[in-house]
Amino acid sequence: MFYVLVTGANSGLGFSTCCRLIDEFLDTRPGDGCITLIITTRDVRKGDSTIARLSKHVDKLSKSKHPDAKTKVSYQPEIVALDSLVSVQRLSRKLLKQLPKLDALILNAGYGGWTGVDYWMASKQYMTGFVQSVTWPTFKMSDIGLVTKSQLPHKDSLIQGKQKTVDDMPPPLGEVFCINVFGHYLLSHNLGHLLRNSDEGGRIIWLSSIETEAVIDVFSADDIQGLASPTAYEISKRLTDVLALTSRLPATQPWVNSFLSASTEPPTIGTQPKLYVTHPGICSTEIMPVHWILNLLKLLTFYIARWVGSPWHVIDPYKGACAPVWVALAPQSQLDAVEAKEGAGKWGSATDIWGNERVRRTEVGGWGWGGVVGEEVQRTGRISGAQALTREAREEFEGLGRECWRRMEGLRKEWEERLDEID
Repeated sequence: MFYVLVTGANSGLGFSTCCRLIDEFLDTRPGDGCITLIITTRDVRKGDSTIARLSKHVDKLSKSKHPDAKTKVSYQPEIVALDSLVSVQRLSRKLLKQLPKLDALILNAGYGGWTGVDYWMASKQYMTGFVQSVTWPTFKMSDIGLVTKSQLPHKDSLIQGKQKTVDDMPPPLGEVFCINVFGHYLLSHNLGHLLRNSDEGGRIIWLSSIETEAVIDVFSADDIQGLASPTAYEISKRLTDVLALTSRLPATQPWVNSFLSASTEPPTIGTQPKLYVTHPGICSTEIMPVHWILNLLKLLTFYIARWVGSPWHVIDPYKGACAPVWVALAPQSQLDAVEAKEGAGKWGSATDIWGNERVRRTEVGGWGWGGVVGEEVQRTGRISGAQALTREAREEFEGLGRECWRRMEGLRKEWEERLDEID
């Protein structure tokens, strides 16, 4: 049995990821192999709707090329609000009791925090660099300093018998940061025991974005939550790039090992999980809702970008799921062989002008395609002004990774202590 958990599975990329997982699992693992999809949504209604739609998808497969599909696919809907650490802890405890293992954890759920579009800026960017503007846009507007609701329940005004003071109140958590990164981070740590029970060691697969290249100059470990930034979404995705790509470097191991060592019973055993980072290319989803006329215009610009040579405009979320699903199902020996030859990389969903999708390694500022100085430079799919990786940039990226890991582990431990007080 293959167990995979997908967050934010009820729509868009999340739902398409579930469908593609089913399709490719049945295509590539014939025989007695079975798959269990643990899907998370924010409420029961969304969970039930997702299961009903996935069941229809499997029904179609059972009537075509996979007659035994219904016996090989099972579902387990779960509820979690990633902006609530209490909710994350509750789900973690439940899964640790119910599941024997977890082979892949696909961290898909996300929140943009956008409030609109600067149409004047968008028009200007379209005219001066069309493909760049619809791949790495800088005209989306968002609120600055969005924070979650209080993470701790207000049962009374006492903490361990003492009157609550301002100093006792926990610091705020960035809303975009908590949903896109920290909630997933805490969930991954909590499920470490299940991931280690996987035959080859489980995989933690972050869903990042191609748009992170637009914020490499403003990302800072001093504002790891993006609370002071108008680009909190892109910063949160840049953080996942940094964490995943530096997760196997010697400099980060003290914090990575702490993160991957489950703090719950039973004790940590088995093969240590590995972190990977992927992105879906440019998809048409509802993460940033717009008027239907504007949505049609957006689709048109995406197709034009693809037709003039952009490899990243996959448009269809099912095609956008190509990279995360491939990383989830590929043999571990294949992933290890690629990394041994080319270094750890960011795996993206790409396409040709006809819409034929494929998996492609993606350039990351300060890391290149594999963290290897002197690597071959790919000519397409690069942000304007991208530079070949230098030794100095590589060293700076490693230092950034070390600092981000240190801060994330510190934040995790601080919040676990607070959450332990209310258990």
